[in-house]
Amino acid sequence: MKVTVVGAGAVGASCAEYIAIKNFASEVVLLDIKEGYAEGKAMDLMQTASLNGFDTKITGSTSDYSKTANSDICVITSGIPRKPGMTREELIGINAGIVKSVSSSLVEHSPNTILIVVSNPMDTMTYLVHKTTDLPKNRIIGMGGALDSARFKYRLAEALEAPISDVDGMVIGGHSDTGMVPLTSHATRNSIKVSEFLSEDRLNQVKEDTKVGGATLTKLLGTSAWYAPGAAVSGLVQAIACDQKKMYPCSTLLDGEYGLNDLCIGVPVILGREGIEKIVDVPLSDAEKEHMAASAEGVKKTNGLLEL
Repeated sequence: MKVTVVGAGAVGASCAEYIAIKNFASEVVLLDIKEGYAEGKAMDLMQTASLNGFDTKITGSTSDYSKTANSDICVITSGIPRKPGMTREELIGINAGIVKSVSSSLVEHSPNTILIVVSNPMDTMTYLVHKTTDLPKNRIIGMGGALDSARFKYRLAEALEAPISDVDGMVIGGHSDTGMVPLTSHATRNSIKVSEFLSEDRLNQVKEDTKVGGATLTKLLGTSAWYAPGAAVSGLVQAIACDQKKMYPCSTLLDGEYGLNDLCIGVPVILGREGIEKIVDVPLSDAEKEHMAASAEGVKKTNGLLEL
């Protein structure tokens, strides 16, 4: 199992680290355009192998896509990160060119790969990859919902004053501060609906805190977060690599599902060795349906800024 991660910045390096520590891949290739940067990150990570007990080989490369050849899974984290006050949508001009070039180079050397898109605005970047490569739709996946759901569960556990292992919840919709749709109607604590424990006002606060989860961290850190995004990506990679058939909310190209067409947006999917193996249709409350429709309109508006 060979995995390539393009972009050796904080998110890409964290992703590579978590994949290596889980020890399910034989090789992880880190690639970056900054001279020596990926090589240095790879060497630093390899020097943790005996300490963390993994055998995954991590190698780094400066812009040499031949080193990524025959990758089973490729992760695209490259692009500029958010700064305080920026929305994910404001990154589109620069990141679209980067993602288009990177995805083309990856597919050239690994035509049978599965691509996971992390670069923002993620739903639109995922849509761009669909429009500019010949990969089938099941092999192009946008990572946003797994991260947003982790942040949702963090906020739910905080509100419930419960251990996070007690809590389950999911976020669908667009990966943006306004587009996220935290599914409070399905959120549970040990299979009991969280609405049994939390007031409507407190649940609404959890939803709003979840939606600005990334912006909150960007304000505190001065740049985008990396630990949780890296862990979220590694979860998707492992589900595919190990054919786990796990359900994650991922950005995928819709063709009538949830009443939506010709856009990529976060919905629950089953991930296995073929990538997205099934889109799961879950019932939504009327409020969630309205929020999902509004989220889709926002994604379409951002897609309209692409120069295809």
